[in-house]
Amino acid sequence: MTTYPMSDDERALVAQIERFSTEVLAPKATQLDEEALFATLHLDAMADMGLLGLNLPEDHGGISLSGPALYAAVEAIAGACGSTASMLTAHFLATDSLLLGADADLQARILPDAAAGTSLGAFALTEPQAGSNPADMRTTAKREGDGYRIKGSKCFISNAGAADFMVVYAKTDPAAGARGVSAFIVEPKKIDGVSVAPNEKTMGLKGGHVFGISFDCWVPDENRLGDEGTGFRTAMKVLDNGRIEVAAQATGIADAALKAAISYAKERQVSGHAIADFQGLQWMLADSATELAAARALAMQAATLRGTGVRYSSESAFAKLYASEAAWRIADRALQIHGGYGYTRDFPLERYLRDLRIFRIYEGSSEIQRTIIARGLLA
Repeated sequence: MTTYPMSDDERALVAQIERFSTEVLAPKATQLDEEALFATLHLDAMADMGLLGLNLPEDHGGISLSGPALYAAVEAIAGACGSTASMLTAHFLATDSLLLGADADLQARILPDAAAGTSLGAFALTEPQAGSNPADMRTTAKREGDGYRIKGSKCFISNAGAADFMVVYAKTDPAAGARGVSAFIVEPKKIDGVSVAPNEKTMGLKGGHVFGISFDCWVPDENRLGDEGTGFRTAMKVLDNGRIEVAAQATGIADAALKAAISYAKERQVSGHAIADFQGLQWMLADSATELAAARALAMQAATLRGTGVRYSSESAFAKLYASEAAWRIADRALQIHGGYGYTRDFPLERYLRDLRIFRIYEGSSEIQRTIIARGLLA
């Protein structure tokens, strides 16, 4: 286990999660990828361990892990199965939205089942014309009686096909830009007017299904998270958390790739020598280990600020940017070390690369992270 600042109880739990990941998740990872099976097949086992509530406080049925411990848990899961980590962290985006933006009554109604794993969440922010700038969204929520009529569409929404609740971001005041965005709970299995398209066929994370959604549905006032116009601010706070979790997924997969490369380098013989004996290859491993350590250090800087009340938008952007870019390089070197075998599906390296590619795009592309960082510097 990598040394992170955790309590003894947290360390014991993370060790348990590492065993679960190795024994339960890893053996199914190739099958999930090759057959594009939804990672929800692991939901019951994950619910039994309380994994769906890792990010939630105990008074909502969660485990209330610290930021560093949550990072370590997500990293362990991702190292075994990136698709499963993607499904889990998408659920965290939804529950974090409630934790950061909803009143006590709405939290009490939704979060205990979400923590128990009997209810799966989705975070519905991205739209076909509003990816990098969510304030450009076109989905609207107009007053209708004692509630709102939500109309519009979302795309690339993880978990939507199985979600019991979605946190949907929509414009209650289209003329107000970001200040006109509000957030709502939509329960697609309980109401009419929510249509989910078949899951997208993606390059990687094939078991972490993403969907397009169309809305023409009504929700009551009590399903709104906070006051009108506070949704965009909530979403940005949620993404500060989510970007740390993307970094954890990236370093988890990068760690698995590096370990595979080290093992292969020790075993592979060329001209009577293990390829690990060659200095050029040793330097590749050294560069990868250094980048992995740097990515973890940046992520831990942000993770230790999570939940403290201190703003950490720049720190989470540092972590997400560097980890997602470095992990790609680490996995690419690992594949190169495997030579032609790395290019085959007999080894997991090509899957690691495909899974990693999305991390430089979603929850804010690398270019958006650079913009966030620059704005913080120039503010």
